Amino acid sequence: MEKRQLGKSGLEVSALGLGCMGLSFGYGPATDKNDAIALIRAAFERGVTFFDTAEAYGPFTNEELLREALEPFRDQVVIATKFGFEGGDSKGGLNSKPENIRAFVEASLKRLRTDRIDLLYQHRVDPQVPIEDVAGAVKELIQAGKVKHFGLSEAGAQTIRRAHAVQPVAALQSEYSLWWREPENEIIPTLEELGIGFVPFSPLGKGFLTGKIDENTNFDKNDFRNIVPRFTIEARKANQEMVELLNRIAQQKGGTGMPDTGMPATPAQIALAWLLVQKPWIVPIPGTTKLHRLEENLGGAAVQLSEQDLAEIESAASKIKIEGARYPEALQNRVGK
Repeated sequence: MEKRQLGKSGLEVSALGLGCMGLSFGYGPATDKNDAIALIRAAFERGVTFFDTAEAYGPFTNEELLREALEPFRDQVVIATKFGFEGGDSKGGLNSKPENIRAFVEASLKRLRTDRIDLLYQHRVDPQVPIEDVAGAVKELIQAGKVKHFGLSEAGAQTIRRAHAVQPVAALQSEYSLWWREPENEIIPTLEELGIGFVPFSPLGKGFLTGKIDENTNFDKNDFRNIVPRFTIEARKANQEMVELLNRIAQQKGGTGMPDTGMPATPAQIALAWLLVQKPWIVPIPGTTKLHRLEENLGGAAVQLSEQDLAEIESAASKIKIEGARYPEALQNRVGK
């Protein structure tokens, strides 16, 4: 798999990373540990060198899972993790006080059984703590050799600028896909100006853009999507138009979709290929719990979209009205600060 640089940070990663949250948290029961380890190692064997986790995923258990999975080749991969919730619990309040950041890093290093965190994100901006104080605390950790690079997640443009002035930000992580394009308005121009990489999470619309979810899909009772307005039955039915567009482009690719196999591309691969072509410093991190989905997703990096393909996607997408907010109000209030 080709490598990409996250902005001007010098941090080189595989063009597609692996979002590991769903193996432990967010989408129903945790994956069997041995199966999850096998999946992470399969991703590495297929060229993935960028793995994303967080204290809040579990909490704690996802970092511990990555420790077991990645320990044999720790020096060949980039591990990104996140701090910022009280007690590490995403249901709790925000806490990005410098002393909490320092305590998190010490605990995370032990959970990951490593001597450094390659990319340390603030999970959500804490309105009670000046971002300059957050960036300053991470800067000290970088100077101490415990952290290599600083990142932000779901931060607004002004916060990015203020943080970057204290400690250069290597990457911003936020949702971005064909059905959530708000970052194009202000965030992507800001990142381009400052030389910051962009790591889109949910690049497949929390699974919707794979074409495997419709109004008849039943989610596990603990699946986060049960509370997401964009995943109501009505919204899922209305939003099939976007999947149909991706499927149409995939079928048009015919045998050129997957050059090594002669097989047509899939909607998921078109969605990922579209993201990769937007900017050379964009690195999506699709997640999955299944090996065949991992292989499908990674195949998206090999799909070549022509100018005609891109123009058709743009023209058709501009006429599609996506139904439903991407977050319930309480969670939306935590982003864009």
